[in-house]
Amino acid sequence: MEALISQFTFLSDQALQDKNFDPSTIEDLMKLFEIEAYKAWAAVELEQEKEVKQAENSMKEAEDYLDSVMESAMEEFRRFEEDADRTTRIELKGLVVVAENARKMGKSMETAATIAAKKYIEAAVNSAGASMKSAMKALSSNSKKVHPS
Repeated sequence: MEALISQFTFLSDQALQDKNFDPSTIEDLMKLFEIEAYKAWAAVELEQEKEVKQAENSMKEAEDYLDSVMESAMEEFRRFEEDADRTTRIELKGLVVVAENARKMGKSMETAATIAAKKYIEAAVNSAGASMKSAMKALSSNSKKVHPS
């Protein structure tokens, strides 16, 4: 481009000094300017396309990295969830065993209380029976005796 500007300056000076100067020479130079401008424009477009392609590649790499990180995080979450489920199941089984043992103990205590209540009632009935027999004996032995009055 510098060479074309230098050539334009030279031709401009020549056009001012030479009365027989052919203006088509400047037109030819202007066509060269136009061609040079199109070349520069094409080079800028090509550079821009390269930059766009690089940006797209960078975006693809970033997306791939994000997908990888997300997949790793999801895998870690799945492992955590599985561990939590396993731990919860173990704790639940332990609680079920404790509850079953408590139920059995309650059932045993109920049975023991029932047996104790039956024995208490039996003892009370036997005691009452013995008291009644004793009272009957006392009455029957008192009836044989005559009262002095």
